[in-house]
Formats: sequence, structure tokens, C-alpha cells
Amino acid sequence: MSNVWDAVTVGRRELKNRLVMAPMTRNRATADGVPTPLVVEYYRQRASLGLLITEGTQPSAQGQGYMLTPGIYNDAQIEGWSRVAEAVHAEGSALYIQVMHAGRIAHPDNTQGGLQPVAPSAITPEGHMHTLNGVKDLPTPRELSTEEIASVIEEFRTAARSAIAAGADGIELHSANGYLLHQFLSENSNQRTDQYGGSVENRARLVIEIARATAEEIGADRVGIRFSPNNGAGSTQEGAEYAETYRYLVKELAPLGLSYLHLMHIGDEELLEWIRANWPQKLIVNRPGRAAEDIGSDIEAGRADLESVGQLALANPDLVWRLKNGAPFNQVDQSKFFGGAAEGYTDYPTVPEDVDSLV
Repeated sequence: MSNVWDAVTVGRRELKNRLVMAPMTRNRATADGVPTPLVVEYYRQRASLGLLITEGTQPSAQGQGYMLTPGIYNDAQIEGWSRVAEAVHAEGSALYIQVMHAGRIAHPDNTQGGLQPVAPSAITPEGHMHTLNGVKDLPTPRELSTEEIASVIEEFRTAARSAIAAGADGIELHSANGYLLHQFLSENSNQRTDQYGGSVENRARLVIEIARATAEEIGADRVGIRFSPNNGAGSTQEGAEYAETYRYLVKELAPLGLSYLHLMHIGDEELLEWIRANWPQKLIVNRPGRAAEDIGSDIEAGRADLESVGQLALANPDLVWRLKNGAPFNQVDQSKFFGGAAEGYTDYPTVPEDVDSLV
């Protein structure tokens, strides 16, 4: 029986443990999407975990949704990420860059050039967006043409190549949480009548084409993918038969030999069991809000190969030490999640080795 502290091979890297930092947007890049020295320190601090998956990183200016998020499509951004990769590797951890096209969850005020958001269909999502000019309603996106979809695939291909050039160990394709790839999967955000809309096979087509393209570009064993079945993020509605979509995706993607599938799991244990039985590569399970005392339970039960955590890793840069030594945990400061400087980002305290000295 495996446990969370066992080594494991993911893609081309042997990881020192099976604890993964989940991708979390932190909005601390420069205005033109370059990771700063503060970003380098943030990831370095958390490199006691076996694998770090970065915040969502846009593959193009058009792919940006939020302000001050990093990109991975020009030389300055590649150089910025190379410093992150070097710092993480020096601590003995691995780094995957999550490639995220925000699609319709975006605002022109947040992009280079004031670009109108794009989506499978011109359907306005619910919600608001924080911009440098204040909080604004999400605008109506422009429907991507078939020719533009081909360009999106190439953007992901280029981002994959750029991530490897930056020294990352791989990429994670963000097909979850209401962003562009998830928008194509969702019935209510994808009302297309061409080969990318309608049936499960058509709605899943772009995800599969991007997975194939990036696997061809950098090797399938350096490409992971993230799903969040039926979680409703970004005004997505996947319908009563949502599980059919993910079963189809698993069957189509499994033969590619991807590095891993990262499942944001919100309670469909039957689907998780089916994916576990039918996905031959590594499976990472993320249960939002997982309590510290439950870390390792999915691995020990055989439901996952690795487990990812978000806020616990955010607030506790020395999470591995705390878990192994029974130390108390810092509480996360939600007011400092997005934007700002070191406060709530790199200033969370670590525990002194003499735990008894804690007050």
C-alpha cells in the first residue's frame, strides 16, 4: 500500500513524495505577464512538496483573463519562468506550468491591447471581473471561428515548447474551472453547430486536439491535464449526462500516454472509481477543502497516485514538515489571495524546529 511520503515517478521525473501543490492564481506577475523575483521565492518556499503546478499561465495575450497573471509566450516570460524552475529544482522538487486560456472569463481591461474575450459561442457569462479600472461586468465574448480554433491549438503547442525551454518539467492543460477548454465541454457555453459543438464527441474535440498537439510537441510524458466534472465554475452547465463527457475524454486520451490526469473532485465517487479503473497513467486527486488529517487517504485507499492541496500549501510553505511533525497550521488570509506584494504571499511563517517554543 502506498502512502503520501513514498517516492513516485511522474512523467520524466521521480518525485520525492506524492504531495502536489494545486494551481492557484495569485496575480503577482508584471503587467506584461513576467514572473517576478517574488514569484520565484513563492514557489521556492513550497518546494518541499514533490510537484508544484503553477498558477494558470496564458498561452497568448488573447488567453489572459485576470490582471497581473503570467504568460508563457515571449522571451521575457520564458526567462522569468526559468528562474522559477531553477529555484524549484534546487530544492529537489518538480515544476509543471499550467497553461490556461481564460476564454470568456476575461475583460479587455486586463489584456495587452484591450482584446475582447473569445469563447465557443457568444454567450455572456454571469459574474464580475476585477480590473485595474475597478470591478466590471463580464462582457459578451466573441465566438471563435473554425480558423481561430486552429490558431488556439497552435498557441498551446507554442506554450508547451516555451515551458520546456524555461526548464519546466512539463505542462498541465487547464480543461477545468470554467475556462476556455471547459467552456467547449459545457453544453450551455458551447452552442456551436460545427464540428466543435453539439455531441459529446464534438464538444470534446478541442481538448483532445490540444492534448495531441502538445504531446507531439514536447512528449506525452510531459503533458498533464486537469478536469473538474460538473463543478459549475464560470457559469458552466454540463448537463445531467456530464459523466459521459469525461468517460469519453478518458477513453480518447488514455492511449496518448499523458503524464497524469488531475481531477478536481467534488463528490461523484462513482465517476472517480471509473476514472481510476480506466486511466492507465498517474491520477492526481484534488478534493477542495481537504482537511490536513485527511491528506493521504485517497492514496492509501488506492483511489489516487498523488493528492494535490491548495490553501494549505499557500498558507504553510513548510507544509511537509508540519504534516510529518504534527505542528499546527497557519490560517490562510483570504484578503491577500490576489495581487499585492509579499504580504499573504511569501511572508507566511515557518515553524521553528523546537515546536515547544510556539506560544
